Amino acid sequence: MKTILITGGAGFIGSHVIRRMVNLSPDTRILNLDQLTYAGNLENLKDIENLPNYQFIRGDITDTAFLEKLFGDEEIDGVIHLAAESHVDRSIADPMAFINTNIIGTVNLLNSCRRSWKDMNGKLFYHISTDEVYGSLGKDGLFTEETAYDPRSPYSASKASSDHLVRAYHHTYGLPVVLSNCSNNYGPNQFPEKLIPLAIHNILHMKPIPVYGKGENIRDWLYVEDHASAIELIFQKGVHGRTYNIGGLNEWTNIDLIRLLCQIMDERLERVPGTSEKLITFVKDRAGHDLRYAIDSTRIEKELNWKPSLTFERGLALTVDWYLKHKAWMENVTSGAYQSYYKTQYEER
Repeated sequence: MKTILITGGAGFIGSHVIRRMVNLSPDTRILNLDQLTYAGNLENLKDIENLPNYQFIRGDITDTAFLEKLFGDEEIDGVIHLAAESHVDRSIADPMAFINTNIIGTVNLLNSCRRSWKDMNGKLFYHISTDEVYGSLGKDGLFTEETAYDPRSPYSASKASSDHLVRAYHHTYGLPVVLSNCSNNYGPNQFPEKLIPLAIHNILHMKPIPVYGKGENIRDWLYVEDHASAIELIFQKGVHGRTYNIGGLNEWTNIDLIRLLCQIMDERLERVPGTSEKLITFVKDRAGHDLRYAIDSTRIEKELNWKPSLTFERGLALTVDWYLKHKAWMENVTSGAYQSYYKTQYEER
């Protein structure tokens, strides 16, 4: 039985990847390594936590002694590396947290793999990154795998650095790696500091919806389940040493996205049309706010036959329905009560 280590598996994207892999590959053992910082929520995985091929491990990828012991105790065949500090605003307020987790933590994992994988055959280190490493686009053009890096925030600079280090370990040490850079994710279980769940929460409670600047910044949005399917496909069939860009082919200005979300929320909550839109509040723009991101997914479409499965309108409606059905999850997260789940489920068992 193969053993795959997934870092950051209790987070938003990681929980969807783990659930998919645990259910699709019952003959593969999945280890979920997560430090359980503010965005790591084991309630995201309640439905699979007792399956025989799943195990949660609490730990910090910046702790080299911990990783050395983990790789010594377990015969790990592959790593899917999702653990990262990921919110741009937090990186502007506290860059060092991003340097430590995204750069130092990644190097620690690479070193652990290099030391423990005496035979590289059948091994793989898969590093998940972001389209933000490419900088900002004008009104035209798309990011490709050959686009030069031009990170503009401490977050994107830390991810760019980790990307370069993964490639360096591949070329210098022969470590088998694949990388992917994806566009903005949305969907169930996302921590409500991100735009869509924050707006859903605020609309639900009739609070102001903060929109940076004039809302003219453009992002390409990808439903999280489509991203999870792409990750699993790249892990199974991706060419070693190669990078795959994963996009939703789905560009929206922030203000148009919020207006669509307000419309869906008014319909679901049976409010008078236009009620939620009155909550939109324009706030001072983020420092160094990139204008536009857009991904060219031609490589993964042609090589691995992957495409996003949902239109944005459908994906956003499904997302709204999930949050309205799981109001207790949202309240637990916004109040911090979700953090007690680990203690109840694991420490007090």
